[in-house]
Amino acid sequence: MDPARRAMIEGHRSSGPRDRDITSPRRDPNNRITKPTHQRPARLAAESKPTHGNYLSQDDLSRQFVADEDKFVLKQSKRKADIRVREGRAKPIDFLAFNLRFIDAGRDPFDDEDGDPSIQVPSPEDILKHLSEAQLKELDEDIKSYQVLETNATNKEYWKALLALSNDRRQKLNPRGPEGRAVNSVASDIDKILEPKTYEQLEALEKQIRAKLRSDEPIDTDYWEELLKSLLVWKAKAQLKKIYNSITDARLHLLQQQNPELADVVATGQGSTNTAAASSSGDKAPATDSVVKQPGSTAPAASASASVAPANTRFAQIATEDFSQTTKALYEREVARGIGENEEIFAAEEADPSAAKPKWADKYRPRKPRYFNRVQMGYEWNKYNQTHYDHDNPPPKVVQGYKFNIFYPDLIDKTKAPTYKIIREHGRRRGETFAPAGEEDTCLIRFIAGPPYEDIAFRIVDREWDYSAKKDRGFKSSFDKGILQLHFQFKKIYYRK
Repeated sequence: MDPARRAMIEGHRSSGPRDRDITSPRRDPNNRITKPTHQRPARLAAESKPTHGNYLSQDDLSRQFVADEDKFVLKQSKRKADIRVREGRAKPIDFLAFNLRFIDAGRDPFDDEDGDPSIQVPSPEDILKHLSEAQLKELDEDIKSYQVLETNATNKEYWKALLALSNDRRQKLNPRGPEGRAVNSVASDIDKILEPKTYEQLEALEKQIRAKLRSDEPIDTDYWEELLKSLLVWKAKAQLKKIYNSITDARLHLLQQQNPELADVVATGQGSTNTAAASSSGDKAPATDSVVKQPGSTAPAASASASVAPANTRFAQIATEDFSQTTKALYEREVARGIGENEEIFAAEEADPSAAKPKWADKYRPRKPRYFNRVQMGYEWNKYNQTHYDHDNPPPKVVQGYKFNIFYPDLIDKTKAPTYKIIREHGRRRGETFAPAGEEDTCLIRFIAGPPYEDIAFRIVDREWDYSAKKDRGFKSSFDKGILQLHFQFKKIYYRK
């Protein structure tokens, strides 16, 4: 045998096991079924490997849906509060939410209007100070709704401080038995200790008090617990004051960009308004919520704050306002009548551009009459609303009427009753409409009296009045015992099938 062939056969026999089974499929790098011979990079292998992290589980989807829904509800609540403040029919919670808008980082800038910085509303403490126990209870529920929905840390601290002050105010209005009266007798001494301290000092004092209560020392537990309770209230006041100062600074900054002269007036007038009101009335300075109006602006000249202080304050603080004791008595008697279920406070006062200086101004000092007005809101169940809404999901409320109560107790000529006049701008006549689709025309209703009272005007919806004598929807126009009453509702339009 050829030596070369023998060496080849012997070498084949001495080799180890075969590297490949002859019955296995042949590896072909161009065949997509077989695996590649080279090793893929670890990063590419990890990216191509299907993992559950790329997909949201059902629980994650549910949590995300709830979060998005809460965000939408919060945004809508803030938007509604802004609208009510601008239209002069705000509730206490609307003023508190409107104050927060100037430092709200998550706010949509498209919801802002140029005239918003010029609207001056009461400070949070002034709002709480003039509410009754029932109003504070309702406000607590509204604050809790905002607090649950808020995600911004500063906003949550704002609502938390307000809730603490509201609860403290309710307890002061309703002390429970002799124990509550005894606590009130000590509270004044405790307030003298805590009032001058800063927020940081109150925090340090809180730690010391809690450590003392946890210790085994023989102490007066009731006193230290009451001190801790009052400290938490003053701590909330300090936190609220800090946030409100930043709100005021942000508002003045925006106003400075729009109208520097007006910003200077607002900055200098903030500290002196309450003092001026107190000196003119002889009573405690009422909460100020007038609207500072820019030249040429059409923003309302007063904000609806009667719901803030319905018992002893006025919606628009003006230097020439009537503060006589007779007017005050008439006003408080009307406030005591309360507000109906479908009524809201109305104070959309505006300056009448056609009004001139009265001829008797040199003889008598002009006064701005006081008023307590209500706007009646309700649902309109027309064909469209019946199709798209139901009683569980009602349509938006619309204005259905007004109740004007204006006080003129000191008229010089009592034989001439005050009157009113409807003013339609831009040449529009009765029955004509210039408003775009989905909106309603408005007009001015101007109340005219003799000396010493100035004329006063309000912006209302311009629709046809119902002059019927029905008890609930009847028309009333009278002047008796110094009160001009004008109550009316709009006609309901019924469509035949």
